[in-house]
Amino acid sequence: MAPPLSVVILGVVLALAALTAQAEAGRSFFVFGDSLVDNGNNNYLATTARADSYPYGIDFPTHRPTGRFSNGLNIPDYISQQLGSEFLLPYLNPELNGRRLLDGANFASAGIGILNDTGIQFINIIRMFRQYEYFEEYQRRVGRIIGEERTKELVKGALVLITVGGNDFVNNYYLVPFSARSRQYSLPDYVNLLIVEYRKLLLRLYELGARRVLVTGTGPLGCVPAELAMRGSSGGQCSEELQRAAALYNPKLLQMIKGLNTQLGSNVFVAVNTQQMHIDFISNPRAYGFETSKVACCGQGPYNGLGLCTVASNLCSNRDAYAFWDAFHPSEKANGIIVKQMFSGTTQYMYPMNLTTILQLDSKT
Repeated sequence: MAPPLSVVILGVVLALAALTAQAEAGRSFFVFGDSLVDNGNNNYLATTARADSYPYGIDFPTHRPTGRFSNGLNIPDYISQQLGSEFLLPYLNPELNGRRLLDGANFASAGIGILNDTGIQFINIIRMFRQYEYFEEYQRRVGRIIGEERTKELVKGALVLITVGGNDFVNNYYLVPFSARSRQYSLPDYVNLLIVEYRKLLLRLYELGARRVLVTGTGPLGCVPAELAMRGSSGGQCSEELQRAAALYNPKLLQMIKGLNTQLGSNVFVAVNTQQMHIDFISNPRAYGFETSKVACCGQGPYNGLGLCTVASNLCSNRDAYAFWDAFHPSEKANGIIVKQMFSGTTQYMYPMNLTTILQLDSKT
């Protein structure tokens, strides 16, 4: 026999009250960007930019591939752990509904860049404008659960991570010799273009309600195994041209972020110096417990830096001994080191403050 209508209504009211209480008590977390932070959105797309097969995920709690470009946890996962939250679900995951919506969402998509023409070889990926459209859709969905005003507060109080820019160099400007963009722009002019367009993206994120945004720079682009294999000099020296690109880009990104915060009158955007974080363990891997920062754990060719990580690739037995998991992406252990610096690093790493300071300040408001 069906329960009385009053019981059904009471159940709905209690469920909504529980969701509302969670929205007010917890801190949501949103992630935008590329493969460094993609939790599996590309698994739901017809694209070659996927990490959905073994040995990806070999060290994840399920020991199965999840779409993360890692042997285990990635940067958003470590941040979620520190926040005391569950790992974020990719926005395209059909399980992202109800209570899980209030935890936040991961909108990132492997292969994308600041520019819409970055990653065109991957065809069907979620470019930044589309990630923002999904964020707007997300807010409408949450609004139907807890109301529009509470949704605005949820977003305002959330932590946001955006990681984008590296692909604009390796999968656009330097993708092939004499690429369309390299013929169109000198490297300094291209860097200026990226900064101008990134500024627009950050302002749009602010318009969409974000008030605490971690903005990562690029890592040392010329030092990843892929670039050592393709462009590095003999002896495993980093590619000078890619390093020049990172050296031009990252200081300008920091300058732009400082200017935006001044304009907005608040430290909305926090610059994450991922270049220095990587350089620390690339230049002195043994100090961080790595045996090598040149050879990828999974891959083939010189430095295991050619092609994708597949079941047919060379696979190291001790993933924690490698700073890089595959040709482009840090290992799980390296991701943990990066996030540790996000929480405790000095202004050399986190400007104007680290994540621990942010959480302490925000807990008082």
